[in-house]
Amino acid sequence: MADPKGFLKTTERELPPRRPVPVRIMDWKEVYEPGDSAVLRRQAGRCMDCGIPFCHKGCPLGNLIPEWNDLMWRGEGRAAIERLHATNNFPEFTGRLCPAPCESSCVLGINQPAVTIKQIEVSTIDDAFANGWVEPEPPARLTGKTVAVVGSGPAGLAAAQQLTRAGHTVAVYERDDRIGGLLRYGIPDFKMEKRHLESRLRQMQDEGTRFRAGVEIGKDISWADLRARYDAVVIATGATLPRELAIPGRDLAGVHFAMEYLVESNKATAGDQVPHQIHAEGKHVIVIGGGDTG
Repeated sequence: MADPKGFLKTTERELPPRRPVPVRIMDWKEVYEPGDSAVLRRQAGRCMDCGIPFCHKGCPLGNLIPEWNDLMWRGEGRAAIERLHATNNFPEFTGRLCPAPCESSCVLGINQPAVTIKQIEVSTIDDAFANGWVEPEPPARLTGKTVAVVGSGPAGLAAAQQLTRAGHTVAVYERDDRIGGLLRYGIPDFKMEKRHLESRLRQMQDEGTRFRAGVEIGKDISWADLRARYDAVVIATGATLPRELAIPGRDLAGVHFAMEYLVESNKATAGDQVPHQIHAEGKHVIVIGGGDTG
Protein backbone atom coordinates (compact mmCIF):
# COMPACT_ATOMS: atom_id res chain seq x y z
CA MET A 1 0.00 0.00 0.00
CA ALA A 2 2.14 2.84 -1.36
CA ASP A 3 5.01 4.05 0.83
CA PRO A 4 4.30 3.14 4.48
CA LYS A 5 6.15 6.26 5.58
CA GLY A 6 5.31 8.46 2.60
CA PHE A 7 2.98 10.74 4.54
CA LEU A 8 5.79 11.34 7.05
CA LYS A 9 8.38 12.13 4.38
CA THR A 10 6.12 14.47 2.40
CA THR A 11 3.67 16.42 4.53
CA GLU A 12 2.37 18.97 2.01
CA ARG A 13 0.29 18.77 -1.13
CA GLU A 14 2.06 19.47 -4.42
CA LEU A 15 0.08 20.36 -7.54
CA PRO A 16 1.20 21.33 -11.05
CA PRO A 17 1.78 25.07 -11.46
CA ARG A 18 -0.80 27.21 -13.21
CA ARG A 19 0.14 28.67 -16.56
CA PRO A 20 1.04 32.38 -16.21
CA VAL A 21 -1.98 34.65 -16.51
CA PRO A 22 -0.51 36.69 -19.43
CA VAL A 23 -0.18 33.38 -21.31
CA ARG A 24 -3.58 31.99 -20.31
CA ILE A 25 -5.53 34.97 -21.57
CA MET A 26 -4.16 34.37 -25.07
CA ASP A 27 -6.06 31.10 -25.53
CA TRP A 28 -8.72 28.78 -24.08
CA LYS A 29 -6.40 25.92 -23.13
CA GLU A 30 -6.38 24.30 -19.69
CA VAL A 31 -5.08 26.30 -16.76
CA TYR A 32 -2.49 23.87 -15.36
CA GLU A 33 0.93 22.96 -16.72
CA PRO A 34 1.72 19.27 -17.28
CA GLY A 35 2.59 17.54 -14.01
CA ASP A 36 6.00 16.22 -12.98
CA SER A 37 6.20 12.43 -12.64
CA ALA A 38 8.49 12.58 -9.60
CA VAL A 39 6.07 14.87 -7.78
CA LEU A 40 3.17 12.61 -8.74
CA ARG A 41 4.85 9.51 -7.30
CA ARG A 42 5.75 11.41 -4.16
CA GLN A 43 2.14 12.48 -3.68
CA ALA A 44 0.81 8.99 -4.44
CA GLY A 45 3.19 7.70 -1.78
CA ARG A 46 1.42 9.86 0.84
CA CYS A 47 -1.60 7.54 0.64
CA MET A 48 -1.58 5.71 3.96
CA ASP A 49 -2.42 2.10 4.77
CA CYS A 50 -5.74 3.25 6.26
CA GLY A 51 -7.76 0.80 8.30
CA ILE A 52 -10.89 2.16 6.60
CA PRO A 53 -10.18 4.19 3.41
CA PHE A 54 -13.05 6.66 3.64
CA CYS A 55 -12.13 8.03 0.21
CA HIS A 56 -14.04 5.01 -1.19
CA LYS A 57 -17.21 6.33 0.42
CA GLY A 58 -16.48 9.95 -0.46
CA CYS A 59 -16.21 9.06 -4.15
CA PRO A 60 -19.68 8.70 -5.75
CA LEU A 61 -18.22 6.03 -8.06
CA GLY A 62 -16.53 4.05 -5.30
CA ASN A 63 -13.16 4.40 -7.02
CA LEU A 64 -10.46 2.03 -5.73
CA ILE A 65 -8.30 4.99 -4.82
CA PRO A 66 -5.65 3.41 -2.53
CA GLU A 67 -5.05 0.67 -5.10
CA TRP A 68 -4.23 2.94 -8.03
CA ASN A 69 -2.35 5.36 -5.77
CA ASP A 70 -0.12 2.43 -4.79
CA LEU A 71 0.38 1.36 -8.41
CA MET A 72 1.27 4.89 -9.54
CA TRP A 73 3.76 5.17 -6.68
CA ARG A 74 5.34 1.92 -7.90
CA GLY A 75 5.48 3.24 -11.47
CA GLU A 76 2.98 0.66 -12.74
CA GLY A 77 0.85 3.01 -14.81
CA ARG A 78 -0.77 0.36 -16.97
CA ALA A 79 -1.99 -1.60 -13.95
CA ALA A 80 -3.13 1.66 -12.35
CA ILE A 81 -5.37 2.59 -15.28
CA GLU A 82 -6.92 -0.88 -15.22
CA ARG A 83 -7.90 -0.40 -11.58
CA LEU A 84 -9.16 3.11 -12.28
CA HIS A 85 -11.23 1.96 -15.26
CA ALA A 86 -12.73 -0.81 -13.13
CA THR A 87 -15.08 1.75 -11.55
CA ASN A 88 -14.83 4.81 -13.79
CA ASN A 89 -15.49 4.89 -17.53
CA PHE A 90 -14.15 8.40 -18.01
CA PRO A 91 -11.44 9.42 -15.51
CA GLU A 92 -10.18 12.06 -17.96
CA PHE A 93 -13.48 13.89 -17.32
CA THR A 94 -13.87 13.34 -13.58
CA GLY A 95 -10.17 13.97 -12.95
CA ARG A 96 -10.65 17.47 -14.34
CA LEU A 97 -14.22 18.36 -13.40
CA CYS A 98 -15.14 16.51 -10.20
CA PRO A 99 -15.11 18.60 -6.98
CA ALA A 100 -13.20 15.69 -5.39
CA PRO A 101 -15.26 14.75 -2.31
CA CYS A 102 -12.77 11.88 -1.98
CA GLU A 103 -10.16 14.37 -0.81
CA SER A 104 -12.53 15.75 1.83
CA SER A 105 -12.90 12.15 3.06
CA CYS A 106 -9.17 11.39 3.04
CA VAL A 107 -8.02 10.06 6.42
CA LEU A 108 -4.71 11.88 6.08
CA GLY A 109 -6.73 15.10 6.06
CA ILE A 110 -7.32 14.72 9.80
CA ASN A 111 -3.95 16.29 10.57
CA GLN A 112 -2.30 16.95 7.18
CA PRO A 113 -3.39 18.25 3.79
CA ALA A 114 -5.23 15.46 1.95
CA VAL A 115 -3.62 13.28 -0.72
CA THR A 116 -3.86 14.90 -4.17
CA ILE A 117 -6.23 12.17 -5.37
CA LYS A 118 -7.78 14.17 -8.20
CA GLN A 119 -4.39 15.05 -9.71
CA ILE A 120 -3.20 11.45 -9.46
CA GLU A 121 -6.38 10.31 -11.20
CA VAL A 122 -6.07 12.67 -14.16
CA SER A 123 -2.34 11.98 -14.50
CA THR A 124 -3.05 8.24 -14.56
CA ILE A 125 -5.48 8.50 -17.48
CA ASP A 126 -3.43 11.09 -19.36
CA ASP A 127 -0.37 8.81 -19.15
CA ALA A 128 -2.51 5.89 -20.31
CA PHE A 129 -3.72 7.73 -23.40
CA ALA A 130 -0.18 8.95 -24.15
CA ASN A 131 1.19 5.40 -23.92
CA GLY A 132 -1.58 3.76 -25.95
CA TRP A 133 -2.98 1.82 -23.00
CA VAL A 134 -6.57 3.00 -23.59
CA GLU A 135 -7.69 0.57 -26.25
CA PRO A 136 -11.12 -0.36 -27.65
CA GLU A 137 -12.83 -3.21 -25.80
CA PRO A 138 -15.37 -4.55 -28.31
CA PRO A 139 -17.61 -7.40 -27.12
CA ALA A 140 -16.57 -10.97 -27.95
CA ARG A 141 -20.10 -11.70 -29.19
CA LEU A 142 -23.32 -9.79 -29.81
CA THR A 143 -26.58 -10.41 -27.96
CA GLY A 144 -28.81 -9.42 -30.87
CA LYS A 145 -30.47 -6.78 -28.68
CA THR A 146 -30.61 -3.10 -29.63
CA VAL A 147 -30.56 -0.09 -27.28
CA ALA A 148 -31.12 3.61 -27.95
CA VAL A 149 -29.49 6.09 -25.58
CA VAL A 150 -31.09 9.55 -25.67
CA GLY A 151 -28.56 12.17 -24.63
CA SER A 152 -24.79 12.12 -25.11
CA GLY A 153 -23.63 13.74 -21.90
CA PRO A 154 -21.44 11.84 -19.42
CA ALA A 155 -24.32 9.66 -18.16
CA GLY A 156 -25.48 8.73 -21.65
CA LEU A 157 -21.97 7.99 -22.87
CA ALA A 158 -21.15 5.84 -19.83
CA ALA A 159 -24.37 3.85 -20.25
CA ALA A 160 -23.67 3.44 -23.97
CA GLN A 161 -20.14 2.19 -23.39
CA GLN A 162 -21.19 -0.36 -20.80
CA LEU A 163 -24.08 -1.61 -22.94
CA THR A 164 -21.89 -1.88 -26.04
CA ARG A 165 -19.27 -3.88 -24.15
CA ALA A 166 -22.03 -6.19 -22.92
CA GLY A 167 -22.73 -7.08 -26.54
CA HIS A 168 -25.78 -4.95 -27.35
CA THR A 169 -26.02 -2.79 -30.47
CA VAL A 170 -26.18 0.77 -29.15
CA ALA A 171 -27.07 4.06 -30.86
CA VAL A 172 -26.66 7.37 -29.02
CA TYR A 173 -29.00 10.20 -30.05
CA GLU A 174 -28.06 13.84 -29.47
CA ARG A 175 -30.12 16.85 -30.50
CA ASP A 176 -27.10 19.17 -30.76
CA ASP A 177 -24.85 19.17 -33.82
CA ARG A 178 -22.01 17.40 -31.97
CA ILE A 179 -21.81 14.53 -29.51
CA GLY A 180 -20.90 15.30 -25.91
CA GLY A 181 -23.79 17.12 -24.25
CA LEU A 182 -22.61 18.99 -21.18
CA LEU A 183 -19.02 17.93 -21.87
CA ARG A 184 -19.19 19.57 -25.29
CA TYR A 185 -21.17 22.74 -24.73
CA GLY A 186 -21.34 23.24 -20.96
CA ILE A 187 -17.68 22.93 -19.97
CA PRO A 188 -15.23 25.60 -21.22
CA ASP A 189 -11.95 24.41 -22.73
CA PHE A 190 -9.90 25.97 -19.93
CA LYS A 191 -11.44 23.36 -17.60
CA MET A 192 -11.34 20.47 -20.08
CA GLU A 193 -10.07 20.71 -23.63
CA LYS A 194 -12.32 18.96 -26.14
CA ARG A 195 -9.47 16.73 -27.35
CA HIS A 196 -10.05 14.56 -24.29
CA LEU A 197 -13.69 14.08 -25.30
CA GLU A 198 -12.70 13.29 -28.89
CA SER A 199 -10.20 10.65 -27.78
CA ARG A 200 -12.85 8.83 -25.76
CA LEU A 201 -15.45 9.06 -28.54
CA ARG A 202 -12.99 7.45 -30.97
CA GLN A 203 -12.54 4.55 -28.56
CA MET A 204 -16.30 4.13 -28.24
CA GLN A 205 -16.80 4.18 -32.01
CA ASP A 206 -14.11 1.54 -32.41
CA GLU A 207 -15.96 -0.58 -29.84
CA GLY A 208 -19.12 -0.39 -31.95
CA THR A 209 -21.17 2.43 -30.40
CA ARG A 210 -23.05 4.41 -33.03
CA PHE A 211 -23.65 8.15 -32.74
CA ARG A 212 -26.57 10.10 -34.17
CA ALA A 213 -26.01 13.85 -33.70
CA GLY A 214 -28.54 16.48 -34.75
CA VAL A 215 -31.54 14.25 -34.03
CA GLU A 216 -34.12 15.48 -31.50
CA ILE A 217 -36.34 12.76 -30.08
CA GLY A 218 -39.94 13.95 -29.95
CA LYS A 219 -39.41 16.13 -33.00
CA ASP A 220 -37.35 14.32 -35.64
CA ILE A 221 -38.31 10.89 -34.28
CA SER A 222 -41.26 10.29 -31.99
CA TRP A 223 -40.77 8.51 -28.70
CA ALA A 224 -43.20 5.82 -29.85
CA ASP A 225 -41.18 5.20 -33.03
CA LEU A 226 -37.96 5.05 -31.06
CA ARG A 227 -39.42 2.53 -28.63
CA ALA A 228 -40.68 0.42 -31.53
CA ARG A 229 -37.28 0.39 -33.23
CA TYR A 230 -35.23 -0.69 -30.22
CA ASP A 231 -35.46 -3.36 -27.56
CA ALA A 232 -34.70 -0.80 -24.87
CA VAL A 233 -34.33 2.97 -24.50
CA VAL A 234 -32.10 4.76 -21.98
CA ILE A 235 -33.14 8.34 -21.24
CA ALA A 236 -30.13 10.48 -20.26
CA THR A 237 -31.30 13.91 -21.36
CA GLY A 238 -29.81 15.83 -18.46
CA ALA A 239 -31.20 18.86 -16.61
CA THR A 240 -31.44 21.39 -19.40
CA LEU A 241 -34.02 23.76 -17.90
CA PRO A 242 -32.51 26.54 -15.72
CA ARG A 243 -34.14 27.64 -12.50
CA GLU A 244 -35.85 30.95 -12.99
CA LEU A 245 -35.20 33.80 -10.54
CA ALA A 246 -38.39 35.71 -9.79
CA ILE A 247 -36.68 38.96 -8.83
CA PRO A 248 -37.02 42.54 -10.11
CA GLY A 249 -34.82 43.19 -13.14
CA ARG A 250 -34.62 39.58 -14.33
CA ASP A 251 -36.19 40.58 -17.65
CA LEU A 252 -33.77 43.43 -18.35
CA ALA A 253 -31.42 43.35 -21.32
CA GLY A 254 -28.05 41.77 -20.60
CA VAL A 255 -29.34 39.31 -17.97
CA HIS A 256 -28.67 35.74 -19.10
CA PHE A 257 -28.70 32.20 -17.78
CA ALA A 258 -25.23 30.66 -17.57
CA MET A 259 -25.86 27.99 -20.19
CA GLU A 260 -27.03 30.56 -22.73
CA TYR A 261 -23.57 32.07 -22.52
CA LEU A 262 -21.55 28.87 -22.16
CA VAL A 263 -23.07 27.09 -25.18
CA GLU A 264 -22.34 30.05 -27.46
CA SER A 265 -18.86 30.48 -26.01
CA ASN A 266 -17.98 26.81 -26.55
CA LYS A 267 -19.24 26.94 -30.12
CA ALA A 268 -17.17 30.05 -30.82
CA THR A 269 -14.09 28.39 -29.29
CA ALA A 270 -14.68 25.43 -31.62
CA GLY A 271 -14.52 27.81 -34.58
CA ASP A 272 -18.25 28.10 -35.28
CA GLN A 273 -19.84 31.33 -36.40
CA VAL A 274 -22.27 32.41 -33.66
CA PRO A 275 -24.57 35.24 -34.80
CA HIS A 276 -25.34 37.80 -32.08
CA GLN A 277 -23.13 35.99 -29.57
CA ILE A 278 -23.45 37.04 -25.94
CA HIS A 279 -20.24 38.92 -25.28
CA ALA A 280 -18.90 40.52 -22.11
CA GLU A 281 -15.94 42.37 -23.60
CA GLY A 282 -15.58 45.83 -22.08
CA LYS A 283 -18.42 45.22 -19.63
CA HIS A 284 -18.67 44.79 -15.89
CA VAL A 285 -20.20 41.40 -15.05
CA ILE A 286 -21.99 40.12 -11.96
CA VAL A 287 -22.30 36.34 -11.56
CA ILE A 288 -25.10 35.10 -9.30
CA GLY A 289 -24.18 31.65 -7.99
CA GLY A 290 -20.78 30.43 -6.86
CA GLY A 291 -20.83 26.79 -7.89
CA ASP A 292 -18.88 25.17 -10.72
CA THR A 293 -21.13 26.80 -13.33
CA GLY A 294 -20.75 30.28 -11.88
